[in-house]
Amino acid sequence: MTDDEIRAVVRQVLAARGSAPSRDAAHGPHPSHLRLQMVAPTEPGSPCVIEPAVICNNCGYCLSQGH
Repeated sequence: MTDDEIRAVVRQVLAARGSAPSRDAAHGPHPSHLRLQMVAPTEPGSPCVIEPAVICNNCGYCLSQGH
């Protein structure tokens, strides 16, 4: 294939994906990206929910499914 043929194929694929919903968008976000509905400690110096010996740095790990 020439460079122009490759560019044409890429343009066709991009155009097709732009006009139809992607698979991920059709099924919603992956469950591992969702956040739980709880309040994590946000005060400076409060302990981490996951590892209490460490100070919370607001990473959000305790609000996720751990992925």
